[in-house]
Amino acid sequence: MARRRIYRVALLASLPLAAAAQAPSADSLAARLRRAEAAIEVLQRQLAEQAGSAVTSRSGASIEITGRVLTNGFGNSRRVNNVDNPQFIRPDSSAGFPARGVGMAMRQTRVGLVVRMPDVLGGSFDGDIDVDFAGGQFPSSGGGTFPLVRLRTARAFVRWSNAHVMVGQESPLVSGLNPVAPAAASTPLFATAGNLWLWLPQARVGFEARQAMRFGVQGAVLAPTSGDAAAAIETDNDLAERSQRPYLQARAYVGWGETSSEGEIGCGVHQGWIVPVTTVESSQAVACDAIVPVLNWLDFRGEYFSGKALRGLGGGGIGQNTAAGNVPLNTSGGWLQMNLAPGPGWRLGVGCGGDHPDNAPTRLRNDACSAYAIVRPSGPLFLGAEFRRMRTDYAAGRLTGDHVTLALGFEF
Repeated sequence: MARRRIYRVALLASLPLAAAAQAPSADSLAARLRRAEAAIEVLQRQLAEQAGSAVTSRSGASIEITGRVLTNGFGNSRRVNNVDNPQFIRPDSSAGFPARGVGMAMRQTRVGLVVRMPDVLGGSFDGDIDVDFAGGQFPSSGGGTFPLVRLRTARAFVRWSNAHVMVGQESPLVSGLNPVAPAAASTPLFATAGNLWLWLPQARVGFEARQAMRFGVQGAVLAPTSGDAAAAIETDNDLAERSQRPYLQARAYVGWGETSSEGEIGCGVHQGWIVPVTTVESSQAVACDAIVPVLNWLDFRGEYFSGKALRGLGGGGIGQNTAAGNVPLNTSGGWLQMNLAPGPGWRLGVGCGGDHPDNAPTRLRNDACSAYAIVRPSGPLFLGAEFRRMRTDYAAGRLTGDHVTLALGFEF
């Protein structure tokens, strides 16, 4: 009994000592405070250095620099219209002698600039400009390594909760969707094979109602263009500019989902005019496009159009505006692509497109199919590969050729 009392007294006596040992001392609290103050000072210094070296605009808008440095090796089984990113097969320069070749290029490298301001005209402002080096080659003994800078897109948006206004250079309103490809940046995949795409100066306005789904309508006034080749320095009015009328387009769409699972289906109409000789002729089209996510790792996207005199929208009619007698060339086409994301950093896809004009003067039909893979191993690096088969019909017969691309680069 006495022993138990002794143990109890010893235990009670030890409790204050244990509590005192567990409680932090004033010295340890002061040391922690000093370390925290030092860490905060380091963070403040780093933020000040970043702010001092950051790019700022005169208007106070935030600026972001973007880009993709792309090197692609390529091979073609026969003569094509553009060796590093072809759209159709050309007749052999010598009968029975296909012009095969392999090479490398960097002219699809892109550089961009994004500007943002949160409060402009009661809404938010964002603008961007995007250039590449696919404007041609400087005449020289190594012309392929002296590419010329080309303006791709330049856009200014003011956005409100249910409306937006855009002025700049962008894809046609009725055909803004493009297939995915690792190295088809200078000209989108399936151009002249069902994909209308050409970036044109324009002004747009759009309205959208957001509920469980998004419903929107858009209208645009675009620069008239017939797609005619321009001289090196001086320019002249092309067949569309001679009409003295702008291109007009309108589109309605429905959208759903968010971010990676976002889907949209839309249809639009195009009305333009060209003057092949002396008479004003219509350039018209009805076009629909869709991107439909089926699963988190699977989506389908595509486009269909039907119309006439559509060379100015990016190669419609396989780059032909008129038939015999300068009559506007009727054509229809489209493309469909399936894309898979089997794992982080991986993307695979297959697709086909075609453009089938009526009574075309030179190229009677053009079809293309493509299979690609894109891998992002780490950080900004990416790798890509694509196999493309093209088939172009001429009066003399059908020409078939293959194109292979291996791409390596980084993004910033």
